[in-house]
Amino acid sequence: MGEQEANPLQIGIGKYIDMEEPGVFLNHSCEPNAGIVKSRTLIALSSIEAGEEIRYDYSTTMDENRWTMVCLCGAKGCRGLVQDFRLLPFELQSSYLRRGVVQEFIANKLKGAHPEA
Repeated sequence: MGEQEANPLQIGIGKYIDMEEPGVFLNHSCEPNAGIVKSRTLIALSSIEAGEEIRYDYSTTMDENRWTMVCLCGAKGCRGLVQDFRLLPFELQSSYLRRGVVQEFIANKLKGAHPEA
């Protein structure tokens, strides 16, 4: 609970894996430089310099109707709240789906609403 509640990674409906080092050092950003593909593989979305923090958008892995987090990422486009993917603006959902960094179980649910999914 508490601080450690953000460590599990949702990989399916009701399915989670516990993140361990180095995964627990990844942080959220509303303007990420990385994303997760194939349920648990981290990829760079832009160049990441040595010593730069690696950040992905936690919302791209969330579909649970229960956990939220106040966001203080400081990005220009910060949404102020991390919540389920389905609650993101449609344009942002579409962008993440085109880039392939939305958990497959979430993307499959959205195929009708997002032809690019």
